[in-house]
Amino acid sequence: MRAHRSQARDEPSRPPSAHPRTGRRVAESRAGPPAGASTGVLLRELVAHLRQGRTQLRDEWVQRIIEARLLTAMSRDEIFAEATSVYDNYLDALETGTLEALQAYARSLSERIIPRGVETHEVVGIVLLLRDVLARSLFAKYQADFQMLNRVLDAYEPAANRIAITVAVGFVQERERVIREQQEAIGELSTPVLPVRERLLILPIIGLIDAQRARQLTEQLLRSVRANRAKVVVIDITGVPAMDSNVANHLVRTVDASRLLGAMVIVTGLSPEIAQTLVKLGLDLSKMNTVGDLQGGIEEAERLLGYQVVSLPEEKS
Repeated sequence: MRAHRSQARDEPSRPPSAHPRTGRRVAESRAGPPAGASTGVLLRELVAHLRQGRTQLRDEWVQRIIEARLLTAMSRDEIFAEATSVYDNYLDALETGTLEALQAYARSLSERIIPRGVETHEVVGIVLLLRDVLARSLFAKYQADFQMLNRVLDAYEPAANRIAITVAVGFVQERERVIREQQEAIGELSTPVLPVRERLLILPIIGLIDAQRARQLTEQLLRSVRANRAKVVVIDITGVPAMDSNVANHLVRTVDASRLLGAMVIVTGLSPEIAQTLVKLGLDLSKMNTVGDLQGGIEEAERLLGYQVVSLPEEKS
């Protein structure tokens, strides 16, 4: 009877609920971080959990990427390889709170996949999918302790959002860099500087000229003048339908800059409208040598360079 009374007296010290889930809840709470744990401690705890489930979570993420039809330009093996690296870099950023390594990897990844035709929404999509896969894993681990789950998610979500933004911004910046390089290449093709004689360059311009193209044109021309040691440059603007005041000013400055490098500029093909624009602006045109058409400009350039055109007698058959 004594033993029985002792057991009865000890009963109130046990958890008030005898439901089997109650015991499991207590065990899981004790296994997690302490109640007053800092955000850093919580992040280290959840990163350890996510590393432990790395294989399963990564495979689930890859499967969801494929089901969502993202990264379709890449094979399954390529997606798997990149997903493995992204997963590891993602957890490192979560644990340390530093994003430099992740930023470097995001740039490297962007360089590899942008030429494959991967779009911005695909990169944002896969990062958000990873955030969702990891959040579901955390929910499954801590769902028995609602307070702890809230604290873990409060620590995880801001860090995950920073990572998602970092990866997305890195991809967009790399994409913009590629677009700029492509635009520059197209611009160079659309405004070729052609060496037609020793020390003679021709720059035919076709289409509208905006401020950006005018700057690019000037830079390209000056590089060619220096590289070819040009003495005369013929700029033909027959194919330019109109020119605003800013571009007209830029044309005059291009002539002056070329002269500083030792090259005289001959402008050919001015339309009446462009000529009126130049006059209305009150620009100093005394240093600008103009000729009516491209043929006349080439002849004038050859004269300045000392070339003479000699007619050869026809050979008798």
